[in-house]
Amino acid sequence: MPTPSLASLPIRRLTPRDLSACADLSEDRGWPREEHKWGFLLTAGRGHGIDDPDGGLVAACVVTEYGPKERPDLAAVGMVLVADRHARQGVGRRLMRHVVSTMGATPLTLYATPYGRPLYEELGFKVTGRVEMVRGRFSPAGPASRVATRAATAEDLTSIVRLDEEVFGADRTPVITRLPAFADRLCVAEDNGRIIGYAAAWPNMDTHVVGPLIARDTETAKALISTLAAHTDRPLRTDIDVRHEELLAWVKEHGLASVAFNAVMTYGSTQLPGDWTRRFAPLTVAAG
Repeated sequence: MPTPSLASLPIRRLTPRDLSACADLSEDRGWPREEHKWGFLLTAGRGHGIDDPDGGLVAACVVTEYGPKERPDLAAVGMVLVADRHARQGVGRRLMRHVVSTMGATPLTLYATPYGRPLYEELGFKVTGRVEMVRGRFSPAGPASRVATRAATAEDLTSIVRLDEEVFGADRTPVITRLPAFADRLCVAEDNGRIIGYAAAWPNMDTHVVGPLIARDTETAKALISTLAAHTDRPLRTDIDVRHEELLAWVKEHGLASVAFNAVMTYGSTQLPGDWTRRFAPLTVAAG
């Protein structure tokens, strides 16, 4: 039997049943398996993939939609991966064209590495921002923050969802309500009983990733990071919008170091919705 050409292999919907195959694909490309993150994304978002006739996946990606189900306000594209043996054969381009076509008029966003950026630019994505990934063991120092923080409770979810929509610019209820199960810790910042920020720390290999990080101001963001760091013995990792220069300088003073820069790109929109001044870090670069 002749081997089917890559161009003839169908693109199908991925489900949580494809978790192992997605993790295998990550490993094939030299990434960590990240099964915890894949499981979250395949449940909260919509996976697209191409099966390899020889087993496993040729390629995969996940699209996470925000806003009304019938007409999303925004969709985030992430985890775009092509198996090493099929790299540089146009598979990633075909998969992304499929995503763009499937989403129609819905604006898209993604975080692009320097390696992936040329493909996305070819497809019409524009650079609208930049984030800096930082990682390291947080070292507390200096006076205690005056911002009050505490662990989030079930009763806080409604207020967290409301604040998140206001800052993010689209309703992320299906994702945010999954945070208590996905994250090891979810905390809020308060001012006179009103929630003014929230953040989560979720496990990723040997680190805890801080995200989302939504805060009224930089001092609130610092307090939330300090609270999360105080409850883990793992290194922290997060992706901070480079416009938040004060916060980036502060985390570096407290032990985190720059790892990489990624471009924030959009398609069908000149900028992301919401209020960037209160949006410090994404939940994950794969989902915005």
